[in-house]
Amino acid sequence: MRHPLVPLGALAGAALLVTGCSTGPSPAAGRRHAAASSSAAGPVAAKGPAEVGANELGQVPVLMYHQLTEDPAGVYDRTPADFRAELERLARENYVPVTARDFQTGRIDIPAGTHPVVLTFDDSTNSQVRLGPDGTPAPDTAVAILAETAKKYPAFQPVATFFVNEDAFSATGSAKALAWLKEHGHEVANHTGRHENLRSLDQAGAARAISAGQEAIERAAPGTQVTSLALPFGAMPQPAGLAARGTGYRYDGVYLVGANPSVSPFAKAFTPGAIPRIRSAGHHDEDAEFGSSRWLDRLAAGKSRYVSDGDPNTVAFPSALQYELSPAFAKRARPY
Repeated sequence: MRHPLVPLGALAGAALLVTGCSTGPSPAAGRRHAAASSSAAGPVAAKGPAEVGANELGQVPVLMYHQLTEDPAGVYDRTPADFRAELERLARENYVPVTARDFQTGRIDIPAGTHPVVLTFDDSTNSQVRLGPDGTPAPDTAVAILAETAKKYPAFQPVATFFVNEDAFSATGSAKALAWLKEHGHEVANHTGRHENLRSLDQAGAARAISAGQEAIERAAPGTQVTSLALPFGAMPQPAGLAARGTGYRYDGVYLVGANPSVSPFAKAFTPGAIPRIRSAGHHDEDAEFGSSRWLDRLAAGKSRYVSDGDPNTVAFPSALQYELSPAFAKRARPY
């Protein structure tokens, strides 16, 4: 479903949320770090933050996908070939996927010299997850292409965040699909019960819509810890804090629709209640200026993107950027 691009500046009035952080890696982080000792382009081994150009106060692309189809009907559709090409570009440019859950809480455990990227999928479509009778992903689904890319580029870990609605992944069934996602290191997150426009609802209605999505996940996959929410249409409820806190739910990260990279979760400017995402798009697509291909070009050409020092327990950055560090991470700071 088409969403309007929402520049981050338009949300200046949104409530800013303060979340806790963890100094330890997530359960899957050790597996990612061990497997990702080198990438296709060979990131430099960690000998010190200066030697790898570490900048863990840099920008991070949070990419947004919806439907994969051979016949795109709008700007939010991508072909399987488009998706495969974008993942391969990311792998060649030393990006390593992390989940939204790990990103928003600062649990970024990737090799020195590499860059985090967050792959997010909205609307729980069958083109994202569809399992065959033997339980393996159907060809040209998002999870299948992720696995193929990781096989070709072993440092590129096939983890993503799936923002789901009720009756997710109907061709497979919610319970089976969500269990498979969790077993394979993906994050299952909330996109409301019926993809409601939260801004159009009163406070009680918006809370019910968010709670319905939370409850649907808990019914289909008991025991799932849901810590992330993506706003349908990018529409913030009123008051904005309702997106992250309400009866029966509490989220560390709330994700928008557009249209720029996120600042580092270690930066003062990071707003967990309004995290921007970038729509996947080619260089010549509609609204390409705000799409993933153009943004990846800019990040590669500049010096503003996040570069890991290889140590998940420290936050390394050039000393000139000290003023950008959030005080919450002062004890982990490693300026050089």
